[in-house]
Amino acid sequence: MHQQSVHAEQVYASAQSAQASSPIVASWRRCMTMHHLAPEDKRLPVRLTDEEFRLARERSERLVAEAVDEIDRLFMTVGKAGCCLLLTDRDGIALERRGTSGDDKDFHNLGLWTGSVWTEASIGTNGIGTALADERAVTIVRDQHFFSSNINLSCTTSPIRDHRGQLAGALDVSTCREDANEFTLSVLSQAVREAALRIELSLFCSAFAGARFVMVPSESGSTSALLAIDRNDIVVGATRSARAALKLDDKKIEAGIPAADALDEHRSADGEYLQDAERAVLKQVLLRNHGNVSQAAVTLGMSRATLHRKLSKLDLQ
Repeated sequence: MHQQSVHAEQVYASAQSAQASSPIVASWRRCMTMHHLAPEDKRLPVRLTDEEFRLARERSERLVAEAVDEIDRLFMTVGKAGCCLLLTDRDGIALERRGTSGDDKDFHNLGLWTGSVWTEASIGTNGIGTALADERAVTIVRDQHFFSSNINLSCTTSPIRDHRGQLAGALDVSTCREDANEFTLSVLSQAVREAALRIELSLFCSAFAGARFVMVPSESGSTSALLAIDRNDIVVGATRSARAALKLDDKKIEAGIPAADALDEHRSADGEYLQDAERAVLKQVLLRNHGNVSQAAVTLGMSRATLHRKLSKLDLQ
């Protein structure tokens, strides 16, 4: 009880200090000024009714479908270490949960259960709510939580974005183990970020089924910067990283932009675009016919002599 009182005093002092400006203190201030919460209060997160939870699951059906296998793989890695996994939607509603039966009571008592709402407004500073509020991966360790009743909990969370780069949800790993040190939480944080990224890429690829995907060169070497391109070589989608790298937005994508233009693949003359397109088609037909010019000519509906002239003109012989 004394520990909880000390924590509440620390939250008040830090949140009211003009000098303190860390992301944690910024979250504490939001909890007090925006959500009118008091750190000494004991409370569980808001919990949805069965009907509200059903509707929330329906709204995020695609997210759950693309994430479930990744969640299972991650739980196989961290579950035996006394961790609980939650997948939430963008409103902090826990849609999927993984945990071992031996730890279920402790996590249930904290509200780490499906149907619970883990926003800052609901339960103060916490991994899920703060990650969604700041739109970045965060780790909240013990007394960094807002409420004194949560200071035995440590959690690390990464937001998940949809095919348009908008927040779709969050993936969280939480633990109540006293021996969860900085190194352990760092390893968990990396695992959560990588799993969240794979979920994002699954969401992106499923949203543009039938498109081909091109990795955008970036200074960081990120594998998450992808373009979705249709058969006419027009960009139909871009991940958040690709949008940032190429300065793309929904308006530009919806208006239509050739992949070559998006990637700044300039050519010396406009006429070369048509030659490049023709060269690409002829290469594909030749490959499909295993280099047989006669058969390729039949496929293209032209004479063998005409095809030979085109191949010679385009330096394909």
